[in-house]
Order: sequence, then C-alpha cells, then structure tokens
Amino acid sequence: MDFFRDMAVNPFLLSGLWAGLLASLACGLIGPYVVTRRLVFLGGAIAHIAVGGLGATIYLKHLWPDTLAWLRPIHGAMAVSVLAALLLARLEPATGRSASDRPALSSDTVIGALWAVGMSIGILLIKLTPGYYTELMSYLFGNLAYVDWTDVYLMLGLDAIILLTVLMFQKRFFALCLDPEQARLQGVPVRRTHAILLVMVALTVITLTQVVGLILVIALLSLPAATAGLLARRLPTMMVVAVALSAVLTTVPRIAVYGTRISPEPAIVLAAGSIFLAAALHHRWRAHQNTLS
Repeated sequence: MDFFRDMAVNPFLLSGLWAGLLASLACGLIGPYVVTRRLVFLGGAIAHIAVGGLGATIYLKHLWPDTLAWLRPIHGAMAVSVLAALLLARLEPATGRSASDRPALSSDTVIGALWAVGMSIGILLIKLTPGYYTELMSYLFGNLAYVDWTDVYLMLGLDAIILLTVLMFQKRFFALCLDPEQARLQGVPVRRTHAILLVMVALTVITLTQVVGLILVIALLSLPAATAGLLARRLPTMMVVAVALSAVLTTVPRIAVYGTRISPEPAIVLAAGSIFLAAALHHRWRAHQNTLS
C-alpha cells in the first residue's frame, strides 16, 4: 500500500509502471519469435554490443558538450543495436548451414567476438569519461525507480513501430519460424525477413533497457515467451499470454519490493525465472500423467 500512497508525491513511480507495461508489449510481441526461432543468443549479442553505443555517445558528449547536448546515451545504444542486428542477420543465415557448408571461422565465433568487443569498447569509453559511471550502471542493470517521461515517450514510439511491423509481416515471420526453407520455396524473402525480425529484436532490447538493463534483458526477452510456449501452442496465443505475463512480471514484483532493500530489476527477473520453472515442472508432470494414462 505504501507504493500506491507514495504515487501522489513521487511521479517516478507512475512513469516506472508505464515503462514496465510498454516494455511488456514489445517483449510479448517479439519474445515468442525469439524463442521459436532460437534467437536468444543473437538477442544477447545485440544487447551487449549496444553497450558500445552507450559508451560512444557518452564519450562524444563529453568531447563536444554544446554541439551534442541533445544526444542521449539511449540514442547511441539504439543506433548501434540496429546496426548490430543488420550485421548479425548477414552473419547468421536465416535458413542455417549444414556442417559441410560452414566456413572455418563459424558465425557463432564472430558473433561472440562482436558481443565481447562491443561491450568492452563501451566500458572503455565510459571509463575515459569523467563522472558517468553511475549513468552506465543505470543502463546496464536498469533503473525503474527513476524512469523519465522522455524515456516513456520513446518506448511508446518504439512499441508503435514494433506493433505495426508485426502486423505487416506476421505471415512472413510465422513462415520463417515454421520452416525457413519451405518459406523460401514459397517466395518469401527469407533473408530480408530475418533481418527485419532482428531489427525488431534490437528495438525490443532498447525498450527493455529501462526495465531490467542491457545485462538482464535476455531473461525478460525469453522467459515470459518460453513460459507462454508451455501454456499455448499457437503463436498468436503465445503472444497474448506473453504480453499478459510480462505485464504482471513488470508490475507485481516492482510493487512487492517497494520500500525494501531489494531492487525491482533482479526481482522481476527472479519472478520470471520462478514462473518459468513452475510452468516447466507442471508441463512435465502433465506429460508424465498422459503417458501413464
């Protein structure tokens, strides 16, 4: 009850709730595609490469504070994450490769290297910039307690882009998830569709940054969708369940830990992990019961 009572005097509580709900929409729409297409590794790579964009923006603002006063670190993270998505789409073919067709230097190796290098560059540039360590922590681990309304409006715009894209390309995305090779034979531009999907993953990563941060974004991107996959078989149903579950996860733990020493960001991730574990155990138990019957 303290949370709702303090909303009248602390505007950040309301903006934090809105940020969680907006992130839930993006997470629920894109998460099922990430889980079905097994893009969790690529999503993690995009999130960590985006740290390079954060560091570059903060460093450039330090060098030219007057010229780049309008620029915010999240803008750099967004630009780098989208570029990373396009690059990763090029490195990782939508239909995959057979063992005999793979080059000596696999795409997994290159993606892992980009993951590490991107994050290292971001941290190095921030280390070279005086007084920005705290700001880096808020982007890496999230900061729901101090979400600005500017961030909420940015998330709203990203949600609109993601929603419109999903509505426009839902058949292509579904065909890509079902069978990329068959989709190619049916005339679907598989590589282009794969690139668009990865760009949507990148925008979803940015919307989740304020909620759980770039480090923990993989959990919220995959766990609600994976839980929904255990409860629903059809992809549209998975999306509805994932959106609803994400909305619960970004609000209830946030309210439950208010006033305690527990940060809301790890509480959200732990709650997501607990619900997924419970759903997996229940799914396994039901499968065992069906086998016995």
